Amino acid sequence: MKPLPPNINEKKFMVHCLLFIFCVCLLWPSMLKAQETIEEAHKMSYERADSLLIALSKGKLSNSSEPVPGNDTIVIEKGLQDETIDMFVLSDEKKEVKRKRANVDRNELLLEQANRKSLLKEEDSDVDYRDLRSINEGTLVGAGGYMMKDSYLSNEKYGGVGFRFLNERMRLTKIANNRISRQNIVSVDISSVMNGARNANFLSAFVDYSYGFHYRFIQVPDFKILVGGNIHGMLGMVYNTRNGNNPLTVHADFDLNFSLIAIYEFRIKKAPFAIRYQFESPFVGLLFSPVYEQSYYEIFSLGNTAEIYNFNSFHNKFAIRNYLTLDFPLGSATVRVGYLGSYYTTDIKEIDRYIISHNVMLGFVKEFVAFGGRELRRRHLFNSAYY
Repeated sequence: MKPLPPNINEKKFMVHCLLFIFCVCLLWPSMLKAQETIEEAHKMSYERADSLLIALSKGKLSNSSEPVPGNDTIVIEKGLQDETIDMFVLSDEKKEVKRKRANVDRNELLLEQANRKSLLKEEDSDVDYRDLRSINEGTLVGAGGYMMKDSYLSNEKYGGVGFRFLNERMRLTKIANNRISRQNIVSVDISSVMNGARNANFLSAFVDYSYGFHYRFIQVPDFKILVGGNIHGMLGMVYNTRNGNNPLTVHADFDLNFSLIAIYEFRIKKAPFAIRYQFESPFVGLLFSPVYEQSYYEIFSLGNTAEIYNFNSFHNKFAIRNYLTLDFPLGSATVRVGYLGSYYTTDIKEIDRYIISHNVMLGFVKEFVAFGGRELRRRHLFNSAYY
């Protein structure tokens, strides 16, 4: 021990030390009792929180002072709200109630999911849920160059620009062990083309629809070749702004087409890409065409319709369509870019027609599951906005 400074009395220092030790010994039991009181308050708050949570979850909370016989009802005295509780105890109690309530909500969600699985197991025990086939839908818009000739309106060639809207859907069917797919394509295009002298315009509008099936002739994980055909219909018109007599011609075709599709999938840094090429060409069909110099007044007003319906095949009609696309991810969406080239020509009743177009296409692709009929029993698998 260091020596005391000369200005402090040693006896007084010893007296002060003895008094400090005596005070500590005297107050120590009171400090222990206070600590036990605080711990007991914490324990009571947690027990009260558990009791309140159980009452809320069972719906048995009562504000009356009398318990209901036969039920585990928790009684809350009327004067409870006037009870003064320390702020730290109340805060801990609220936190514990929130935590317990979150656990109850989570348990209820898990129970609901288990009930769904049990219901599905009972109702559809013999159903393979892989039968829920997805639909690949692409919606694209495009623009490009158009070349036209229609000798019913003019013997000159016309050229200009046009715009196209296309919607395509593909889905696997249950036929042939999931090797046959169904395809629907709707295409709308409009154009404005001019002659070489730039003193007359062709204004055109066409709607095409095809519905077909393809068989997966070659099917490996990253490469597919699909062979099949479709039913194709086209309806449209071409209007010549300069003609005073017979300024309009109508196109109406119905064909059976041969179709071939090749799809190759690959990855770049784990991002999925897909290239598709499709070729179509009609081999037999029926089309509408007036005789040369026959007016539409004769057809629709006088009823002269003897030769307007014509059988077509390779001898009087040739058409092909080339469709090349690339799918790639962009953020949370899938983008489809491509090229659509169409060549259409007919030579019927001395009327020569052709339409050639080249379009650059751009749009988006989505993959979704559509189900109905008996498959509605499986609607519990999805968070539906309707059911």
